[in-house]
Amino acid sequence: MQYVGMMTQIRRNNMRSVLLLLAFPLIILATVWVFLALVNYLGNGYYDVYGNVVHQLDEATVNAYFLSVLPWVVGIVGVWFAVAYFSNAAMVRHATGARPLERRENPRVYNIVENLCMTCNMDMPKINIVDDPQLNAFASGIDRNSYTVTVTTGLLNVLNDDELAGVIGHELTHIRNRDTRVLITSIVFVGIISTVMSLVVQMMYNSFIYGGMGHRRSDDERNSRMGIIAVLLVGVVCCAVAYFFTLITRFAISRKREYMADAGGAELCGNPLALASALRKISAHPGLQNVQRQDVAQLFIIHPMAMASGMMGFLDSLFSTHPDTAKRIAILEQF
Repeated sequence: MQYVGMMTQIRRNNMRSVLLLLAFPLIILATVWVFLALVNYLGNGYYDVYGNVVHQLDEATVNAYFLSVLPWVVGIVGVWFAVAYFSNAAMVRHATGARPLERRENPRVYNIVENLCMTCNMDMPKINIVDDPQLNAFASGIDRNSYTVTVTTGLLNVLNDDELAGVIGHELTHIRNRDTRVLITSIVFVGIISTVMSLVVQMMYNSFIYGGMGHRRSDDERNSRMGIIAVLLVGVVCCAVAYFFTLITRFAISRKREYMADAGGAELCGNPLALASALRKISAHPGLQNVQRQDVAQLFIIHPMAMASGMMGFLDSLFSTHPDTAKRIAILEQF
């Protein structure tokens, strides 16, 4: 295998991440166009001489509608993204139950973080803690004011200093490589599509439940209601497809960067075997299992859900935000 230096790999990952992040807004815009095209296609039906319904797509009309709604889509998504992006710190704290860790409460952690930050010449991030007897850690934030390393109480109680330094070095590498900013961006975009899909499904459900009440309705009313349901059904399908592709994109971003963070953490602490030992301990008792948001769970050093074997293992590997922990440990033990 040809050797690739750390900085070269970081540049490659950053370039790939830019391309992947550009895919998110393109997926949203493509979903809007496909939705308009499907509505136009299904709505432009006529009967041929044999009495069969023939549908056709009027691309000029679809493009005209798309250009008319484009400013609204960009504006709404832009405002939505900005609010979610800059409130990410509060979002992560609320989802995980994290709180600030004071130096007097645990000077050991502060000393390890300070020493590692001086080693790599980076500003010291904030330190949060989650009261969880099991083991996990993660980095979050988008800039110097919000960069944070969060650990569980169980992690501090079980790991020795060398192992804890390896884990914190892993999280500091995520911050140094701007991984947290990339992952927060992907979380926001996936959340936008997920929310829109939920709203469309709820609207369709209401149309079935409340629209079907009452029996004395004209044919025009019934046809109008069925048309609305058909449009909502098209919207659900489009959103589901878009959500599927954004998930794959997000997971690809996360998997690639975990290996780089392992390498960077091993380099920072100077002991790859210590980080390997820490990963082995964490994988046996991964904490933060009560976090309900899977988008936030992708930040953890080890995802609480174990990978299955066979076909389920393949599907889990496709949709997993993290590479297999055993593979990560094997790579670290090669150094």
